[in-house]
Amino acid sequence: MITIDGQMKRDMKSLIGPYLALAVLLIACCISDEHFRSTQNLLNITRQVSYSGLIALGMTFVIAAGGIDLSIGSILAMTGVLSILGMNLLPPGMETVGVLAALGISVAAGTAAGAVNGLLVSVGKIPPFIATLGTLSIFRSLALYFADAGMVASQNPIYRDIGSYELLGIPLPTIVLIVFTVLFAVLLRNTRFGRHVCAVGSNEKVAFYSAIPTGRVKFYTYMLIGFAAGISAFLFGSRLNSVSSTSAGASYELDAIAAVIIGGSSMSGGKASVIGTFAGILILGIVSNVLDMWGISINLQGLVKGLVILVAVLIQRVR
Repeated sequence: MITIDGQMKRDMKSLIGPYLALAVLLIACCISDEHFRSTQNLLNITRQVSYSGLIALGMTFVIAAGGIDLSIGSILAMTGVLSILGMNLLPPGMETVGVLAALGISVAAGTAAGAVNGLLVSVGKIPPFIATLGTLSIFRSLALYFADAGMVASQNPIYRDIGSYELLGIPLPTIVLIVFTVLFAVLLRNTRFGRHVCAVGSNEKVAFYSAIPTGRVKFYTYMLIGFAAGISAFLFGSRLNSVSSTSAGASYELDAIAAVIIGGSSMSGGKASVIGTFAGILILGIVSNVLDMWGISINLQGLVKGLVILVAVLIQRVR
């Protein structure tokens, strides 16, 4: 019991930084611009970050196990294209079945793509950076091939309605992000798999000699992020009623990695927090939104995000 209490205290202390930064940023932005603090704008922020946010939740597990996934944006594009193409094959009158088929295709394709990355890393023993850098090009090329290097649009009205659906005024993607944050937080902190993930990331050799199936654990983390990308692709496509094979998911892997780092997870593995990643997701979304309101050029927004990442890393190093 003492060990559990100690772990809980350490987890709470690690969350103070990200959520304190989130609170200060939120207060400063609310004071600086009256339009920012409108309820509709705040809900729009949560909707906008939900797509890359789902990927960031999965990235937390990959980084916690000592890996990284650079291909996840391309996986989102490929799965989104495949899901809409599959849905469009069904005849009129089967709209509900088409939506379920799109969801199934998206999740299955995303999980399968994650499994490919997992096999390359766990069985092929290829460094994660190199393996996912290669599959980044492969999955993006497949998306371009299936969509003829263009955009695929849905012809299903129910699919389009899902993208704009709200429950008690809260956008569906926001609700999905919150639900998966809770589920993934429980998975990381309260299950044997989550403890194995952190053990592998902390010291893979020691974990192996402790009878932990290190290869299998890493394989499952890549499947998990692929699954998250499939869910994200379905919601992303329904919001726009289309998916662009060239731009969909672009830089999502960078936003996901940034959210994980800002949330307090260690890039070297072994220490991670899904709840912290959630704070990182919101911080990035608020920064992008307020820069738009202030009229800052979109070309400079990457500079600001880069500075935020560097500051977060420096804070980790000091700790």
